[in-house]
Parts: sequence; structure tokens; C-alpha cells
Amino acid sequence: MSGGRRQIGGPPKERRLRIPGTAGLALEESLVFERGSPGRVGYSLPETGTVPVADPKAAGLESHLVRGELSGLPELTEFDVVRHFTRLSTWNYSIDAGFFPLGSCTMKYNPKVHERIAQMEGFANGHPYLPEEFCQGALEAMYELCRMLAKISDLAAATVLPAAGAHGELTGLLLIRAYHEKKGRKKKKVLVPDSAHGTNPASAALVGFEVVSIPTASKGVLDVKDVEKALSDDVACIMLTNPNTLGLFERDIGKIAKVLDQVDARLYCDGANFNALMGQASMGKMGVDVSQINLHKTFSTPHGGGGPGSGALVVSDKLAPFLPTPIVKKDGGKFRLDYSPPDSIGRVKGFWGNYGIALRAYAYILTLGAEGIKKASETAIVNANYLRAKLKKTYHLPFDQPCMHEAVFSDKNQKDATGVTTLDIAKRLIDKGFHPPTIYFPLVVPGALMIEPTESETKNAIDQFVQALEEIDQEARENPQLVKDAPHLPFRRRLDETKAARSPKLRWEPNGS
Repeated sequence: MSGGRRQIGGPPKERRLRIPGTAGLALEESLVFERGSPGRVGYSLPETGTVPVADPKAAGLESHLVRGELSGLPELTEFDVVRHFTRLSTWNYSIDAGFFPLGSCTMKYNPKVHERIAQMEGFANGHPYLPEEFCQGALEAMYELCRMLAKISDLAAATVLPAAGAHGELTGLLLIRAYHEKKGRKKKKVLVPDSAHGTNPASAALVGFEVVSIPTASKGVLDVKDVEKALSDDVACIMLTNPNTLGLFERDIGKIAKVLDQVDARLYCDGANFNALMGQASMGKMGVDVSQINLHKTFSTPHGGGGPGSGALVVSDKLAPFLPTPIVKKDGGKFRLDYSPPDSIGRVKGFWGNYGIALRAYAYILTLGAEGIKKASETAIVNANYLRAKLKKTYHLPFDQPCMHEAVFSDKNQKDATGVTTLDIAKRLIDKGFHPPTIYFPLVVPGALMIEPTESETKNAIDQFVQALEEIDQEARENPQLVKDAPHLPFRRRLDETKAARSPKLRWEPNGS
């Protein structure tokens, strides 16, 4: 990626604005390959004469696969390495360091006690090939978690095998396909609202379905009439996010479920935003047949950095027979794994899914209990609506009505008056010490700023974030170029993100070759 350099320290005003935690961004750190010098070492090994040298041929390696020497590697002391990676670690922005307002991603605090539980020796060191009699505790935890997820969603059964949210979607659609095939049908279409998560149509296509898009109505939610227009005997299901990606509750979801019943189409509810529903609403009463519940969002397991995640599935009694294997069952006082239910779609993930992540979610539910789960959801909704009310005086609110877990604004006010765009606002937030929110999504809102505070944040933290956005609006009106050139504090200024995506350089090579 390319980006302009700036003088360390920045404009005088920026030096006064610097916030603890962001100052390190003004420092340059060379690559580890560019550090050190010939002859430096960070290890102490016995002389080679005292260590037997392995014979590559004895290991079955062909001569062309054996390197005579390692060239081009950096020569560093242990202290060089420790200092380099410690400095880099201070550049990371995490939920432990500050507010992470990514809309739809639900980045909330991960309690450290749950980390300790997941690291308990009996869980962390349990080998996946252990005989069932030696891992009864691990099986019981998974069995109980599935029961809890089914109860919280008010559906019949659950599985924690899918590895992530999109994998949960894929698995849910495979269940729906198996349901129809069991009845001798080969339905080909899936209805997907235009405000859906991008993974919804991708998952449907992977399973072999044709995607039919349904427009969002003027109030930001689906109109039952639009669903009826798109309905046919060839429709297998609808993939409906509730609350949707505008942060609004789909109030007609029950009516939509009844309309789908006319052609025996099933209701897939994308549960990425379940943080607004847990303890508050019943998916069963909504008519939901299957939903993935992202444990790395709603149930406070680690999120970001590439995972691992967990796309646990909850299903109605119609789809329960098709759940993937293995299924944990309880016989008397013992637990076992069932690998051969007659209608199961079979394996979707090795072993028992991302077990450590599921275990953290289990600890989270046990810690909060029923009342705590409900209170967490209520607080998330209150926080989002507080933020919505505070910012709507400054930023355009395309759907001015109470929201659920998140609020979606746009850059219309700033763009029309000053030419400052959503991207400019996001980059300027970095100077203020905040991670930017989700931008330009959902696509139905041009220049979208999608903000989700979650229940983790206090009123004070939200007020500071609101103040930063209000300051950016004022700066845009007084000195728009200041915002357009942001960020100013990091050593690297605005990067060429298009070039980074289209021409990525993912490895270092000597002399830039």
C-alpha cells in the first residue's frame, strides 16, 4: 500500500488533540527484514559437532528439496526481536483499548474470566480423538450450550458445529434444501432483501439456489406485499435479517412467515444482530425455521483478526432432523456423540466445531443468567437509541425512527454543504482516537455510517464518540480540507486502499524486487 509520509508531530493543533493510545501511531517502525546487521544472533546453541546432523535422505527428502543455507533472513538479537514486536503490538486497536463502533459486527468486551475457563486444562488439552468416556465434561458443556441457545431463541434444537456466521448460513441452507428434498421437491429460488448481509446471497449461490432480490420499503423494512409478489412454488426460503442491517425490527416477520407457508417455503433469519433480541423476543413465535447465532458477536467470544468464530445454528422442529453430525445426546447420566441420524446432512466441520469459542459463550450465558441476558440486550438497545438521538441533529438519519442495536446515518449533510464524505469522516475519527464505524454499508443508504455501541459502552464513552463526530462536522464547515486530508496523526497518512486491494504486496522481497 502507498501513503504519504508526514513530519512527526503534525500541525500544532493536532499535537494538542493527541489522545493517549494514539501517539504510537506517529512513530515509524521498519520491517524486521530491514533491521539488524550481519553477525547479530539471538540464540545460543551447542557446537554442531556435538549435535547429530539429520540425513535428509533418511527422512525421504529429495536433494532439490533441501536447502544448503538460509539466506536473506534478518540477523537480530533477542532484544531486537522483542522490542520490534512489542512496538508493533501497541499499534493494534482492540476492544480492550477503546470503543469499537463497527455496525453489524457487534464488537463487545470479552470478559477475561471466560478466557480463563476456556484455558482450563481439562478443556484446552482435551484431544479430539479422546474416547467419549474420557471427555464427559466437554460433551456436557456442548450439550448444555445447545439447550441454552435453543431456549434463548425459543426454537427446538441447536448445533455449534459451523465455524463462522457465513458457514452457519451455508449449513442452514443445506438443512432447508434437505427438508425439501425429503419431500421430493427441487426448489431453486431464495428470496433475499436488498438490505441483507452480503454473505446471504453468496451462501445461497453456493448451495445452488437462484437469488431473488426484494426491495426495502420506504420505512426501511420489508413489505409483506413485496414478498407475496416474489413468491412462487419454486421458492425454497427467504433469508431475512432481523433486526435488519438498518437497525430496524422487521415487525411483519410473523405475517411473512404465514405467507411463506402457502408454498411451504421456510424462514431463514440471519441472526447476526441477535444481540438486540436475546431475552427480548421469541424466534419461534416469529415463525423462524433456522437462524445462525454468531457466538463471536452476541455471546461475547473473541471477534476480529480472522477468527476463529462460531456460527451456531438454532432450528425449528421441522429442520431438527437434518442437523449436521456429530450430535451430542444424553443417555441416562452419560453423554455420547451420534454420528448417524438418518436424515442428517452429515459433516460440516471437523470434530466438534470451534470448541474453545463455544465454551466461552457457554461461560457467558452461565455468568449472566436469564435476567442478565435480557439486561444486556436492553442496554444495547438503549445505547443505540441514545446515540441516534444525540447525532441526528448533526448527521442525516435516513430512517428517523427508534432503532434496535445500531443506528445508520449518512454523510448527506456534510457532503452537500462541504464536500466532505463518509470516508473523510472515518479517517478523521482516527485522529480523534476512535476506530471508525462500518462505512458504506448497508448499500441501500448512500454514504452510510453504521454505528453499533453495544451494551459494553458507558454513557461517558458514547458521549466522547458523539463529541468527536460533532467536532468533525464543525471542522468540515470551517476547514473542509483538514478533514479531507485526514488522518494527520499516524505516520502514514491516507493509504491508496484501491491499489492495496487490486495489487496487494503480501511478502517482503530484498531491494523491492
